[in-house]
Amino acid sequence: MRRSLVAILRGIDPSEAEAVVGALIEEGLEAIEIPLNSPNPFVSIEAAARLAPPGVLIGAGTVLSVEEVDRLAEAGGRLMVSPNVAPEVIARASGHGMVTMPGVLTPTEALAAVKAGASGLKFFPANLLGPSIIQAIAVVLPPGTVIGAVGGVGEAEFAAYAAAGIRTFGLGSSLYRPGATAPEVRAKARAAVAAYDAAFPAPQEARRNDG
Repeated sequence: MRRSLVAILRGIDPSEAEAVVGALIEEGLEAIEIPLNSPNPFVSIEAAARLAPPGVLIGAGTVLSVEEVDRLAEAGGRLMVSPNVAPEVIARASGHGMVTMPGVLTPTEALAAVKAGASGLKFFPANLLGPSIIQAIAVVLPPGTVIGAVGGVGEAEFAAYAAAGIRTFGLGSSLYRPGATAPEVRAKARAAVAAYDAAFPAPQEARRNDG
């Protein structure tokens, strides 16, 4: 994945999903999460999954049960984000071949999530921890553990987290609020992608190959 950015569309209505998701994909977002406390979330997930090209992850957030994981799989979702560490939920999602990112706050939770087989960790709320504390917790985690910062993190914070070695972010209200139009979301996504690319410039060789 070129950019480790997850767009969190909490509260999106199915009638808005295709336009907003389409704008995000066109602007370079490669992972989109629709929390299950949104209106008719599986309808939106199905629409987004149909729209997404290969390589773009569509999934759900606030996943709390194995039954919800199964429904997510039926809807075509390939990304499972949860607010907690529930080994049975992680295992079911992994069994469906999903990328899993449970929410953690402490070293104990982080290590429990890794032991349960999580693909990555969602440190939430990241703004209460800050990059230095997340970096300190990362020291006790297995090398190569994917660490995401979510909650109160936007484009203005990318550089500070980059300095701490953190390159995965979940963008919620800084990118989308209920009722936002697709053009509004597009403009915010474009700004976020530009800020991410500035904080994490592509290697020279990759740029040459792209151009």
